[in-house]
Amino acid sequence: MLRVRVAALCPFFLIAAAMAHGGGYPGGQYRGPGDVVPPGSGGGGHRGPGGPTTGGPSGPSGPAAPANSRPVYPTGPTTGGPTGPSAPAPGAPVLPAASTGGGAPLQEDYDTWDRWWEFNKSEFLRVRDPAFAPVETGSDDFYLGATRRADVVDTVRPSREQALQLLPVLKKALDSTEQRDITTACMVAMAKIGADHPEFTLLDVFAPRLKRGDQEVRETAALAIGIAAIADDRSLTLLEALALDSQSGRAARDGSVDERTRAFAAYGLGLTAQRSRAAEVKRRAFGVLAKLLERGASGGREVRIAAIHGISVLAPAARSYDGAKLRDAAVEVLMNYFAQDLGGGDEWVQAHCPTAIAKLLQRDRCGARSKDAIATVLRRARESRRASVISQSCVLALGEMAAPHGDTGSSDASISELLLDLSRSHPDLQTRNFALLALGRIGGAVNRSALLREFDTATKAQRRPWCALALGVLVHRERLQGAAVDASVGGVDLVGSTLADAFREAKDPGLAGAIAVALGLSRCSEAARSMRERLLGETAKEQMAGYLCIGLALLDERNAVDDIRKVALAAGRRPVLLVQAAVSLGKLGDKAVAADFIRWLTDGEPNLSTMAAVATALGQIGDRRSLVPLRRMLFDTKLGGLPRAFAAAAIGGVADRHELPWNACIGNGTNYRAAVPTLTDQAMGILDIL
Repeated sequence: MLRVRVAALCPFFLIAAAMAHGGGYPGGQYRGPGDVVPPGSGGGGHRGPGGPTTGGPSGPSGPAAPANSRPVYPTGPTTGGPTGPSAPAPGAPVLPAASTGGGAPLQEDYDTWDRWWEFNKSEFLRVRDPAFAPVETGSDDFYLGATRRADVVDTVRPSREQALQLLPVLKKALDSTEQRDITTACMVAMAKIGADHPEFTLLDVFAPRLKRGDQEVRETAALAIGIAAIADDRSLTLLEALALDSQSGRAARDGSVDERTRAFAAYGLGLTAQRSRAAEVKRRAFGVLAKLLERGASGGREVRIAAIHGISVLAPAARSYDGAKLRDAAVEVLMNYFAQDLGGGDEWVQAHCPTAIAKLLQRDRCGARSKDAIATVLRRARESRRASVISQSCVLALGEMAAPHGDTGSSDASISELLLDLSRSHPDLQTRNFALLALGRIGGAVNRSALLREFDTATKAQRRPWCALALGVLVHRERLQGAAVDASVGGVDLVGSTLADAFREAKDPGLAGAIAVALGLSRCSEAARSMRERLLGETAKEQMAGYLCIGLALLDERNAVDDIRKVALAAGRRPVLLVQAAVSLGKLGDKAVAADFIRWLTDGEPNLSTMAAVATALGQIGDRRSLVPLRRMLFDTKLGGLPRAFAAAAIGGVADRHELPWNACIGNGTNYRAAVPTLTDQAMGILDIL
């Protein structure tokens, strides 16, 4: 499992980004806290048997907490549940010490707005949309040679036929080595293509590697079957057997199936069911996943949390009788599991149920009973002293389930009132922050006005960025839904002008970055000029500059392309900023960015963190013209294992058949604060994988 930890010390928090299963996203795809798992779940930062890692760039950066450090549990429960090692005051976040590379440790803050953004940004950014859209390609001679006809209308992503032609290329690289990073990167890349080749099936490539002695290779093989989502009987049967640790699963594994491999198989069942239109496939996956949640079922927290998320992404066709029946059955299983008194230790698992239910129901009218039940749990949480992660998850779920309202007389008004109250008074900081975000997710005139008031009156540096982000999310959703712009106080125009004024006055770089993203989400073009000026004038503030790039891309500010290109080319050994700038250029449809990045990979000897960042960015942009040089890199034995693995990861990203990242359905809306290693540990969880 390829992973490279790139620790970049920004002015606001320590970003410890991981390259996992073929390349994570350094900085630009930051995936949450490094070690936020409860005791008994296998510990944080599982690394498998000694895979390669590398430190971050030179300078004031340093490595994140080591894999064998004690797990830290931010905002642990007040009683009963898993607690952090230092017994903080109830509701107070527990922050691990992170090395600065120069002696004194810094505290990492898990409550910042950008944590949520990096887990949920895919639905807003949609980086690959330009690659999927028809464009005038012009000359492709740099990549493909002079035989290609110029000035044709096409897309820059590979065709299905071109993607299938990459399968034997990746298989050749896979079969030619036992090197872990190349092996796992190639498997995930093949899985993203998601189709069998005329000469071999993906299952026949992946299944034999379940017997390997390397844990990372085994679990990646199981997950790759799910990412490929070829819902034939052989694949489904194998995933079921692995998830259940049945006799046939043990035969495929050549021994008992370990907890991590079982968990990835459970995730794989959910992904396969989601991408299948066959009702029988969805019912079959649900039957196995529900069995994993039964009392007395084997498997620990990893397996049960994977089962909950697998159920959450089943995507039943709720307008059909069979689909509605399956949805109702899935919700019932999750509600029953959530309602059980399993003790404090299992509340970490139960915390994943509300957000899973929200994904199944969203704002469907049939979900009124579940919505009311979740609101009741939230109201009683403080009195019952349940874990803070329960309240956090309930707040996130209500943000997806409650409907927007224009006055206090609507049916869901009480939920927005509850969330507003909790945003001010709940003892857990993360619950307060998530409550603000939930108000933005719900939307509506009343919530717009409330969030504007909260933004204007917020005095704490940590609260105001969340208010800004919530306002941006609110306006973004209303624009997508075609809602009429409210000309009254609290309308969309007022949101944009309020944010623009605040951006010009913002001194704190973290606040400025949050407002920049919010301005992009709200499409406030009047702020573009001041954002560009600040980008060029304060590029040294790496995290803020990165989010300025993202904000300009969300604004679709094409005039900023040259400015962002300057930032990208000057980023050097700052991979956090490099990826943010590259992603922004890809979002803006800059066709030349892929050529620039290929030259970075092939000219000279870029350092490993830069190479990782460039390969990651190429995969996200999805431009097929980068495939020829990437293929050369994959088979260049002079480069060593990691650079070749990054090339494989980038090939998989370019050839990916999906417009959004394959794991976005699991990451979006998830309470990442209730993490276990197979969900996210910043290195090898399902949300850390490119």
